[in-house]
This record gives sequence, C-alpha cells and structure tokens, in this order.
Amino acid sequence: MTAGLGGVVLWQHSYDMDERRVTIRHGGHTLNGVLAVPEDGREHHGLVVYVHGDGPVDATHDDGYKPLWEANAEAGYASLSWDKPGVAGAPGNWLDQSMDDRAEEAAAAIAWARARPDIDGDRIGLWGASQAGWVLPKIAAKTPVSFVIAVSPAVNWLQQGRYNLLAELRADGASAARTKAEIAKSDTTRRLLERRATFAEYVKATRGDTDGMTADRWGFISRNYTADATQDLRALRGIPVLLALAGRDTNVDTADTERTYHKVLDTAGALTVRHYPDATHSLLKRSIEQSDLTITLTALFSPHSLFANGFLDDQGQFLEELGRGSHATAGSAKKPREKTSKARWWALAGKRTCSRKDRASR
Repeated sequence: MTAGLGGVVLWQHSYDMDERRVTIRHGGHTLNGVLAVPEDGREHHGLVVYVHGDGPVDATHDDGYKPLWEANAEAGYASLSWDKPGVAGAPGNWLDQSMDDRAEEAAAAIAWARARPDIDGDRIGLWGASQAGWVLPKIAAKTPVSFVIAVSPAVNWLQQGRYNLLAELRADGASAARTKAEIAKSDTTRRLLERRATFAEYVKATRGDTDGMTADRWGFISRNYTADATQDLRALRGIPVLLALAGRDTNVDTADTERTYHKVLDTAGALTVRHYPDATHSLLKRSIEQSDLTITLTALFSPHSLFANGFLDDQGQFLEELGRGSHATAGSAKKPREKTSKARWWALAGKRTCSRKDRASR
C-alpha cells in the first residue's frame, strides 16, 4: 500500500519537459537559471520568461513553477527562470536591486535567449506575479516582447501596502484602537522614507519595534517605495496581456489593478482579464490555503485541486491562441482546453509573492 502511494506521488510530480541548468552573463553579473524545453521534437520554441515576486526566490520557486512550465510546454513554449541574486548560491543580493535593475536583468536574459538556435526570438514573452507588476512594463520598454501574463500584479507600492495593512487588520478582527495605531505607525514610516531616513533612524523612531525589518530590507524599500506602474504600462499597449486576478487577494487591490490596466491598455484591444473569485493572492483556493495541513495533503495526493478552477488552463489557452496568430480579448468566449495528462501543483502554496511582513511600505 505504501509503495503504491509513493508511486502515485512520484507520478503526480513528474513533468513532460527537459530542464537544463544555464548560466547567463549580465554585464559583470552572472544569472544562474533553468531552461525548461518541451519534448515535442520541434527545433524552435517560443519562450516564457519568469519574473519573480517579492522575496528570496530561486529559479524554480522551490519547484513551484514546474506545473506552469509543463502547461507552457504543452502549448509549445519553453520557460526560462533564474535564481535571484544571493539565492541558492547565486552571486549578489536581491535586496540591493531596484525595479529598473530587475528589468535590466530580464532584458539581458531575453537577449541571451534570442541568441539561442532553439528559441524563436519573435515569440518571447513574460510571466510575472505581484511585485513583478512594477517590472514587467519596464522590461517591455527595454526590449520587444510578444505577450505578458500578469498574475496579481501591483500598481502603486504605497497604495498596495496600505490596502494590505487594512485587509490584514480586518481579517484579524482588529479593534478601532489597534487599527488607528497601526495606521499611525505606517504614516510615521512613510515620513521616514520621504526624508530618506537611515535604518538606524527607523529603529529609533519605532523604539525598536521593527517587526522583522532588517537594514537590507529597509534599503530595498527606500529604493523602491515610490514604484508606480501606471505610466510604465503604456509600454504594453498593443501587446497581448493576460491579467489574472484573485477574488480573495489581501495583498493587492485587484479592483484598482483592473481599473488601471483597462484605462491604460483597453484602447489597444489586447487585454484579456480572467477572474478567480475564490482564489487567494497566490491563486490557490482559499479553502485550501487556510490550512497548512490541507495544503500539504492536497499537494501530495490531489495537486490539481490546489488551484483556482481554470487558472493553469487559461494560461495554456492564452499561449495556444498566440501560436495560432490570435489572442482572446476580455469579452471573448473561452474555448475548452484539454487538461494535461499529469496533475500539477504549485509550491507557492502557503507563500506570498508579495511580502506580508513588510509594514514599512503600508
């Protein structure tokens, strides 16, 4: 019985693609990456380039990207991702980066991919989640991309942070007094950021109540807290964009995100919006994410059940339609797509692509 269960788990977590470790040179930097290529016998493939959310993420997101990569492979696309600087032995420190630095990094990776004989340089696009919302349009402004998949993307750093703070307080059933105190603390932090205060000044102002803040994290926030994607999104006009939004997102104000994307991109007619009403920020079903035990058991024995219904299939369909020379619009009818032969799961389960502990930006 045990051996049989073990066989089921191994089968569930095998993937139909060829994964290769790659090294990408970027100026004086080195990116340690993974290239996942479809095993379909074709000589050339389109490519989905992955742009991480917040946090110390490795190339596979602890193997969590692999189900997405398999879905891409079924649609005829390879996938490329790399360790953030300082993660999994990669040189550097991701907390030293600005959003522009991250965009430069991705543009260098795309240039590397275009030089490969097995990649179709005219079919290279982006996939990004949460914090990547500030990076994706910057990449498109630096190098041509043929599509973008944006998952729970943020638009304005400070607005997103305040939304997250208030959403968490509501979820905790916080009293009016506690809510007032947290907002006051947040406002103090914002004033410190505006006058470019040092980490030591932050520690002093909070009387040592730093809520896990480190000097490196303070530096990262100081470099990036003014981020706002509104104007940068113009670089995506005319490019097919799939916007995936969760109905139970406490990290990002998805209503504001959707309004902004419609306002900036709708005139070009290339925006597709998909809603997942019972999904959390990580696009898991809310009922599953509420319990670590449920996440673990579901991931082992029924991994496809982790996700909001249709989430992975919608992305695969989007890529397949690009391959046919067309793309769906927000009002277009959805065509049924055959599900993959292997169940999939995403190790983003129980994690956030946007830091919940980062109270300095709220």
